[in-house]
Amino acid sequence: MSSSVFTKTSAVPKASAKAALPAAMFCRNFGIKSTLHAQKLMAKLARQDKLQMQTPQQDTLLDDMPRELKLPMTPLPIRADTMEQLWTTKNLESLDIGIKKHRAPENIADKIAYYAVKSARKPTDIFFRNKYLHRSVMLEVVAAVPGMVGALIRHVKSLQGMRHDGGWIGHLLHEAENERMHLMTWMEVGKPVLWERALIATVQTGFFAVFSLLYMVSPRTAHRVVGYLEEEAVTSYTHFIKEIDAGRIENVKAPDIAIAYWNLDENATLRDVVLAVRADEALHRDTNHHFSDRIRAGRESLFEDLEYSEDQPRIKH
Repeated sequence: MSSSVFTKTSAVPKASAKAALPAAMFCRNFGIKSTLHAQKLMAKLARQDKLQMQTPQQDTLLDDMPRELKLPMTPLPIRADTMEQLWTTKNLESLDIGIKKHRAPENIADKIAYYAVKSARKPTDIFFRNKYLHRSVMLEVVAAVPGMVGALIRHVKSLQGMRHDGGWIGHLLHEAENERMHLMTWMEVGKPVLWERALIATVQTGFFAVFSLLYMVSPRTAHRVVGYLEEEAVTSYTHFIKEIDAGRIENVKAPDIAIAYWNLDENATLRDVVLAVRADEALHRDTNHHFSDRIRAGRESLFEDLEYSEDQPRIKH
């Protein structure tokens, strides 16, 4: 089973090396020590046949291309501490992410969200069983939807209301991008076959429609659903790690895309990737429960400090 989509080449094209420069600058600006990982990734992603213009029309297109479009947009990791150091197995295992953390349902809407997620997990367990690589692909296809849907709806409402969104849109888009990077990573490792891809696309389409409707009707419940989905994701990735530790899943080398994105050690393995993904999911869990609480409190601006009490979230003044 291949752990990377990238093929080995004897030499990196000069154009590819130039395309890697912005990634290296980004790493230096944010204090990422694994600059070479980003350079390697960006260089390999650049396809030489697309960079070499062969016709006058293509040359014109390149000449007319805005300079900003020539700079590759490097995805940002979701956790700030990911950019602060090179992550090793020891660092990842030492993260306190609250593996068993659970938000107890407090009202009817919370209970609906909780039991809806629980009921959806049962058929997933039956279908995938211990095929955690394929389960992860399905999970991330679904998990990438809420952030994009929430950002889109809030963007439209912000335009219609001609007022600031309270700082949510950027965070929701970042969440969606992070989940997409999870999916890109698992696609490199899991290699789902055609019928699995078809099933995944069908599930994603259905979930997109249902979640969009839910978010328009009750964004508070929608974020609570995501919070509970992420609780289940943390549990699933914990089981994934146990399967690797038991030797039932081969602990292959981490894909290059994962090493660059999470700032992992160059010798990182699949287990390290699962640890990093689980930490991301734990953050999404806490974030979406927090969003739901803010909506319940009636104060959605992220510039306010929310104080929790036993019965009702309150804003600190």
